Amino acid sequence: MSAAHDQQLQELLAHPSVWRGRSRAAVPTLSTGFAALDAGLPGGGWPRHGLVEILTAQPGVGELYLLLPALAALSRLDPARWCAWVSPPHEPFAPALVSQGVVLEGMLVVRTSQGLTRHVSRRRSDGVCMDFWAMEQALRSGACGVVLAWLPRVSPRAIRRLQLAAEQGRALGVLYPSQRFASEASPAMLRVLLEPLATRDARQGARISLIKSRGGRREPIHLEWSAAAAGAGIDAPARPQTGFS
Repeated sequence: MSAAHDQQLQELLAHPSVWRGRSRAAVPTLSTGFAALDAGLPGGGWPRHGLVEILTAQPGVGELYLLLPALAALSRLDPARWCAWVSPPHEPFAPALVSQGVVLEGMLVVRTSQGLTRHVSRRRSDGVCMDFWAMEQALRSGACGVVLAWLPRVSPRAIRRLQLAAEQGRALGVLYPSQRFASEASPAMLRVLLEPLATRDARQGARISLIKSRGGRREPIHLEWSAAAAGAGIDAPARPQTGFS
């Protein structure tokens, strides 16, 4: 193979859309804020643009703890783009977010009619609902650096649309589906299973497993939430969701 052909091959393999099993592709990343998780993720952090699924058994087991450092970093960029929350299950708890360095002026909460009536969204398995539409538009707009959405289940076809929208808008999309669907195929570039640590207080940490990644660690990753975050009241028993009131 000539040097020119070899260079062309390397450039093709380095493209973020090329699947390379567990080898590491050149994808721009953002630190998660957790050294152990950065070491385990391909590229050393969350992808700067693309779709990530964080699967949990139920809301409130630390899924926002996992994103808080990245949200804080993105909200402090100059210029910063919006962080959109699509139909969160509870209202974001501003004092807790501020205590973790999140700039509130960059937060945008999107409420849809189906988001306000959660049982309607649960019955829709094809992803064609207002919550899905809002997330897709926010990702594609280019005005958002990150878009979070609580959709219990999204079809592979709909996930592919969200992945393409995130690439087009150069944004990070984060879906929070139920871990019941962990065995289903998904076009998302990264799928993370988050389980509370089996300790006396489950809110003190979590076990992270990469169930799909373009490279990355096979073994589970154990994280502990900071005492400062716990002291801010995030995920306290009186609040059903990290960063929510």
